[in-house]
Amino acid sequence: MPHSTGFGQRRDPRTERPVALGDVVDELLGEEPFRRGMPVATLIQAWPDVVGGRLAEATTPVSLEGGCLVVRAADGPWGSQATYLAEEIRKRADDALGGGVVVSIRIVIGTQENRRSTR
Repeated sequence: MPHSTGFGQRRDPRTERPVALGDVVDELLGEEPFRRGMPVATLIQAWPDVVGGRLAEATTPVSLEGGCLVVRAADGPWGSQATYLAEEIRKRADDALGGGVVVSIRIVIGTQENRRSTR
């Protein structure tokens, strides 16, 4: 019988009893890979309010690791603008996440396929 290749890494035992889908989703969202991604998803949704409409069209939050928010800018001029506003973006992004989360910001330039970074 086919089985998931990742099931062997699961901590919880398999069960034959039916489980509500909401319970499964809640448990998955509590696990590390999902917990790390939730703040970025929250920021993506709130991004126009965090940086303003024009800057939101040219930038996007891509990761948040160890308090460092990485923001991707479409090109050099937008990267310069985001760098100039980095501290304000950091404060507003931190506020959007409830405070005490975003301690630094790093701007990267280009598309996901063209990863050049600036500091």
